[in-house]
Amino acid sequence: MSAKIFIDGEVGTTGLQIRERLSGRSDIEFLRLGEDKRKDRDARAKMLNEADIAILCLPDAASIEAVTLIENDTTRVIDASSAHRVSEGWVYGFAEMTPDQREKIANAKRVTNPGCYPQGYIALMRPLVEAGFIPANFPASVNAISGYSGGGKAMIADYEATQNGLQTPYWPYGLTLAHKHVPEMKTYAGLDHAPIFQPAVGHYAQGMIDAVPVNLWALNKKLHLQDLHDCLSQRYQNESFVKVAPLQAASKLDAITPEYLNGTNSMHLHIHGNDESGQALLLAVYDNLGKGASGAAIQNMNIMLGLDETTSLPVAPL
Repeated sequence: MSAKIFIDGEVGTTGLQIRERLSGRSDIEFLRLGEDKRKDRDARAKMLNEADIAILCLPDAASIEAVTLIENDTTRVIDASSAHRVSEGWVYGFAEMTPDQREKIANAKRVTNPGCYPQGYIALMRPLVEAGFIPANFPASVNAISGYSGGGKAMIADYEATQNGLQTPYWPYGLTLAHKHVPEMKTYAGLDHAPIFQPAVGHYAQGMIDAVPVNLWALNKKLHLQDLHDCLSQRYQNESFVKVAPLQAASKLDAITPEYLNGTNSMHLHIHGNDESGQALLLAVYDNLGKGASGAAIQNMNIMLGLDETTSLPVAPL
């Protein structure tokens, strides 16, 4: 029997990507509204209550409202907005985060899809914190760059316009250090303090890199790059999507570019740095519209339906 899926907000960037990635699936029945009904509250409520899983691809306020329209105890929800990322009663939809996270997602009624930037940061930091390599009070920082597609329709229009002053190769933002992703970065990395998070948009459509610098000399125990690599490799050794690249000395690598994993649901983690100076640079490369958005939503949907979680999701080899 096919699972009934309703994408509330299917004409947005994430919704369109989910539809495209799920096209041709015989195990899914899409519930859809005509264009004239997409903003009709009653019509949306009907679809939400008929769905086995509702995927919310909406602004935060609209996602909060959508959840209130569900009047049964059978419709399960995947919320792709940031409205419920650290809310009680919601399961964080990063299946690789902890050994038991996948089971929590499988049994959840309410799953909050992770933000694009936080996933790479959490994938890098949480295992090191849990291993005791990085203390919970560590003053973390993360620099990241994403394709302009992550900014929604307005930013996409700005960057793709033929005459626009925002067409710059590198545009830092979040300068007040109060980006909406910071709470989930702090919460799910297991740190006592919010990291200094400095995101930027590049003049390309999609793909991203999170970069986390760590002064190893400032930690409570003496660590080397190999120690960090071993910890992350052990944590993700059986994962399909999150992989740790071999430890190698290099000033630059073709695989460390924002667009390297576009079109896949993969995330590749890299450890670089200098043991002599006691400095490390942790890097996560992935697609902000794949593992960072629609891919993660589909992975969560597959897990919730008890299906092979790689279905409809390409995996990139290291």
